[in-house]
Formats: sequence, structure tokens, C-alpha cells
Amino acid sequence: MNNLMKPDGYHALLDLKQTELAIKKIKDFFLNSLSTELRLRRVTAPLFVLRGLGLNDDLNGVERPVAFPIKCMDESVAEVVHSLAKWKRVTLAEYEVQPGFGIVTDMNAIRADEELDNTHSLYVDQWDWERVMTREDRTLRYLRKIVNKIYSAILRTEFYICETYPQLRPYLPEDVFFIHSEELRRMYPDLTPKEREDAICKEHGAVFIIGIGGKLGDGQPHDLRAPDYDDWSTPNEDGLEGLNGDLLIWYPVLNRAIELSSMGIRVDREALLRQLKLQGKEDRAQLYFHRRLLDGRLPLSIGGGIGQSRLCMVLLHKAHIGETQSSIWPDQMRQECREAGMTLI
Repeated sequence: MNNLMKPDGYHALLDLKQTELAIKKIKDFFLNSLSTELRLRRVTAPLFVLRGLGLNDDLNGVERPVAFPIKCMDESVAEVVHSLAKWKRVTLAEYEVQPGFGIVTDMNAIRADEELDNTHSLYVDQWDWERVMTREDRTLRYLRKIVNKIYSAILRTEFYICETYPQLRPYLPEDVFFIHSEELRRMYPDLTPKEREDAICKEHGAVFIIGIGGKLGDGQPHDLRAPDYDDWSTPNEDGLEGLNGDLLIWYPVLNRAIELSSMGIRVDREALLRQLKLQGKEDRAQLYFHRRLLDGRLPLSIGGGIGQSRLCMVLLHKAHIGETQSSIWPDQMRQECREAGMTLI
């Protein structure tokens, strides 16, 4: 269990019963706050999609989706979603959602290749949201505006849950610090991307790192991204490439940075073709989702995912995500967590 962090002197501030009640309070309150901030309508989402349509999220491009054959459909193969990044955009078109409005849904996924630790699980639950935008809104200024709205909903939820459970004390800063991944690399050229995240988050508390997916000055990306949902290759008004990013906070319980959301302005026709070529995946242009986008039958949009169990974890001051969700963990990890005061659900 080399990836397991065991904070010295850790003890949960809420017992199991309080924790379960608090989880529901957080989920209900945050969803209402997020929906109000971004003008989102809740929709029903699939747990799986058909293989070969290009609808599943490829994440970093190396994760294997959980798949199964469908007996009554001539053994067609379905895949459990990794996220709903592309499905949501199709749904915006089907529902004819207008600019300035969007959708939000509960996304549940299984990521069998995930490396298990304090913040990563086989089971993923997110609020997946998507909002229609205009061509004029495809700017870094607009991205920052949406990030600040999301962070306001997080701060409001933190205040609410700390008022409900006085043993919890608020610790999140009032504002988000924005920085491009290339600027961050230049600040800490000798650190790895994860070490850079720790350094900048420890200094500022809440950080949005812009430009995730494209190669930086050292020839390496800050992190990998699939080429067909976020726009990470379009130059922005700061002269750097990327209209997407990650929202992270400094988490004192684990003494490290934790990502709460990955989001961005989505690819338009030009960005999709450019990013498919950069990653040598031009063959995807013939898939259902990609054809609809290239033919102009999908709206311009911005969207992302916000981890439900992870947000509950950091707002309830838990040391392991298994304290706010039920999943499968190695026996050794369960034992070590129990000895370290982390009671996994």
C-alpha cells in the first residue's frame, strides 16, 4: 500500500451515522447551488453506451472501459461510461438548450485501471454538467467566469455544512488563483507536474490550472487529455494555448493538493480536427459523435465534472475517499486504514 497516506493523529470528526447524513446534505445543497449558478436543468444519464459511437470519454486514452455483450442486440458491446463529456453535448442538441443554459446529471462510472489511494477509487461519482455557449464566449475570460461560479457554489456549501456541524471549521480561501500550466512549469522547472500542483496550491489554497493536454515548453503535457472534448490547443488571450483546466485545492488533512473538477470549453470543428491530428487519431472523425460535431449539428458548449465523493471528503475533513463512498478496496488497505483511524464505508 505504498500509495496510502496515513496522517499522524488522524481521527474522523463525524461518526458513520453523522457522515451518511452529512453526505446527503452536501449533495443536495451543492446540486441546488450549482444549478442556480449555472442555470442547469437536471437530466437522466446512461450508465453505459454502445461501443463504436465515439460517445464514451477516453480520458487519458489508456484506460480500459468495462464492457459487456448484449444478448438481445446480436451481442453488440456496451461500455460503462468513463464520463459523459460527449454524451452531454449530444443531449444539449436533442433538448435544444439555448445559450446560457445547460444540463447537469449524476454520473456513475467504473474505472477498473485506477490506482487506488486516498483520493482514487474504482467507483466514480460526479456531477457532470454542460452548458451551451456562443462563439463570442469561447474565451479565457468566460472560462474564468464559470470557474468562479462553481467555486462560489463550493464555498456556499462549505459554509452550510460547517454551520450544521460546528466541529468542522472552514478552511477554503475566498478566491481562486488562475495560472497556465506553462507558467507553472517555468516557476518550478525541476518539479514534476504533481509536485507543481502541491507547491502552487499550498501557496494559494485554491488554484485553477489552465491548459491541460497540450505540450509545454519541455515537450511534455502537464497531464494527458483526450483530443475530442476539451479544447486544449487553441491560443487564448494570454498568448498561451488552452481553454480548459483543473480546479484544485490545498487539503490540510493530507497536506497535498486535491483536484475537485476537470472542465473546459469544448472543441469546435477546427480544434477537433487539429487535436485529432496532434494525437494521430484522425480515424475518429468517422464516428457518430465526431461526424455530428464536424457537420455543425452540435452546439458550442462548456462543461466538466465535479467529484461527488471527493467533494464530500474534503468538506467533511476525511482522510480517505472510502470514508464517503462504498467501493472495493484491497484487504491490506482496509486493515491499514482501520489502524490509522479511517473507517471505510
